[in-house]
Amino acid sequence: MKQLLSFIKKEFNHMLRDRKTLIILFGLPVIQILIFGFALTNEVKNSRILVLDHARDIGSQQLITKIAASRYFDIEQSGLAYPQIEDAFKAGSIKMAMIIPANFSSDLLHQHHAAVQLIVDASDPNTANTITMYMSSIIREYQMEQNAAMDIPYLIIPEVKMLYNPQLKGAPNFVPGVMALVLMIIAVTMTAISIVREKETGTMEVLLVSPFTPAFVLLSKAIPYLVLSLLNITTILLLSVFVLDLPIQGNLWLLYAESMLFIFTCLTLGIFISIKTESQQAAMLISMMGMLLPTMILSGFMFPVENMPLPLQWVSNIIPAKWYYIIVKSIMIKGLGFSVIWKETLVLAGITLFFFALSLKMFKIRLA
Repeated sequence: MKQLLSFIKKEFNHMLRDRKTLIILFGLPVIQILIFGFALTNEVKNSRILVLDHARDIGSQQLITKIAASRYFDIEQSGLAYPQIEDAFKAGSIKMAMIIPANFSSDLLHQHHAAVQLIVDASDPNTANTITMYMSSIIREYQMEQNAAMDIPYLIIPEVKMLYNPQLKGAPNFVPGVMALVLMIIAVTMTAISIVREKETGTMEVLLVSPFTPAFVLLSKAIPYLVLSLLNITTILLLSVFVLDLPIQGNLWLLYAESMLFIFTCLTLGIFISIKTESQQAAMLISMMGMLLPTMILSGFMFPVENMPLPLQWVSNIIPAKWYYIIVKSIMIKGLGFSVIWKETLVLAGITLFFFALSLKMFKIRLA
């Protein structure tokens, strides 16, 4: 029994002296519960909407005030012309536009019914359904408040129009997300493992004494996975068009160019991870935990980023998949061009150059 206790004490001492083990044991559960607790929610909050008030009467102002008081919506602008609404949807600055017709209060008073139009970005059908339900509930509540003092009840009819995805199919939402996930898994994980494997087997020394420069060594490891990733993108797009009945609304070559840029981003991340690790197991763990989970949680694929706390929204800006997800939805679902996605493209290009330069600087030409 004494010997058993001695061995147990020894293991505790080893564990407590190993900081990496302590971080995994105590830090990882805390980080995961905080991220999952704040990010994994189906509630939609602070959705940006635009209100176009043609009536400008007491009734419309009361309705707008009630919407503004709700924690579900943030009214971004209320004075745009009708043609500018489409530009706001293209830029992704709003989730919904509500158009209140002229003579809103007059129609309620004399005809006892009026209509308001709700135009919703349905490229994410779950969010579109949720915010439509929230808005309909607010309109219903306003209607009940007005009917409390009326002999003949008022009826306000929301006329809903879903943009980009009128049938509210799930494919327009998950296909861009799956593209980001597949590229992240193949390009980051496989590139990291392939380079670390060279270190473990000792063949990296052969590559280092070859006439190739370090940049050519890194590129030679990355190019095969670039080709494989492009084949995967082609497969996903073919399945989307011919099986899921999801046509590509925008320019196909622009979509391929942006996908190639994202693949380069993932490859540079994989190279960076391979330089910092010494074993395939470590490279795989960092690739999966460090890339896969943030891609699923913080890219906007599964959970809207704007519903998360501000710290998580800031963190999401350094996740490459977030920007690629926006790009694919803009081209593939909304049919937009480069003039709308140039900022996201610039961010991905900046991340790619940063990690490639950092990898070249940290790449050791001597293993000893």
